[in-house]
Formats: sequence, structure tokens, C-alpha cells
Amino acid sequence: METSTENTTATTGNQNAWSIDASHSSVTFSVRHMMITNVRGEFQKLSGTVKFDRKAPQSAKVDVEIDVASIQTRDEKRDAHLRSADFFDAEKFPTIAFSSTSIGAVTGDRFDLTGNLTIHGVTREVTLSVEGPTAESKDPWGNTRIGATASGKIKRSDFGMTWNNVLEAGSVLVGDEIKLSLDVSLVKQ
Repeated sequence: METSTENTTATTGNQNAWSIDASHSSVTFSVRHMMITNVRGEFQKLSGTVKFDRKAPQSAKVDVEIDVASIQTRDEKRDAHLRSADFFDAEKFPTIAFSSTSIGAVTGDRFDLTGNLTIHGVTREVTLSVEGPTAESKDPWGNTRIGATASGKIKRSDFGMTWNNVLEAGSVLVGDEIKLSLDVSLVKQ
């Protein structure tokens, strides 16, 4: 069921402030399983803000927080294992956070977004490839919205997540490289 979000205008300098609409956004990932297939998953709870000025896109600021316990991979046992100390240790490290530090050259509607990603208590600089934001549009409740997509790759071992099993053929159960994708719907504040 759709709900209305009050539309208020706020700016920081010439930047408009936007909030992530979690019910219309997603954070997905994929990782190699047994080095033969990809397992996909999603974090179902996220929040965040974006400050953005179309006339000065290099000055954008992005902050995102993801609830680790909201991980879903379509397998309850696997999800519980991913929440455990072997992987995310959701009890000790309940959130994943990203805070942007710079915007690369903007080419049309594409740019690189660099920032600090904190997973499992470890912070590393990562760069995501961003497409967007889209043109502004009004939703049925009068809110102004834009959307964007970001993608990138990280190594889970860079964040202290090294649990694995070596298989009979010498390969490993879980790959190290994680492919990330974020699709966000943003509501102007």
C-alpha cells in the first residue's frame, strides 16, 4: 500500500536534500557459490540522505545506512549463517554504512562516487559507478522524486570476512568478490 510523504523544501547552500524511500529502493549483491553459480541476495532495510545540486554535481554528498539483519537470500539457514560471526556478525555490527568523499568526472548522467564503506567494523574506500539521477518528477501525493543506480565490486576479505570451506576439487565454497547494486528512489525534503 502506498503512503503519502509530506513534501517540504530544504536546501543546503544550492544543494537540495533528498531522503531514500526505502520501500521503493533496493540493495542487492551477488557472490560466486562453489565457483560455479552466483547466489544473489538483498538487504531489505536501508535509509539515507543525498544532498545534490544539478548545477554542481561534484559537490554531492551521499550517506547510506543498511540494516545487516535484513539480509535475505531465499534460504533461512544461509541468511542466519550470514548474520552470524562467520560473516557479518549482525549482533556486534548491526549496520553497513557508506559516506561519500568525492565525485569523479561527470559524463552525461554517469559518474564515479567514492566514499568510505564500513562493513563488519572495517572501513575501506570504495568507488561506485553511478547512473543518474533521473529527471525530477511528481508522485501522486505531490512529492518530488528522482532515482539513481550505483554498482561496484568489493572483496569481502577486505572487510575481515574470511570464512570459507575448501572443496574437494580445490576451489572454495564462497567467492571473495562481491558485486553490489543499489537502486534508489529519492524524495525531496
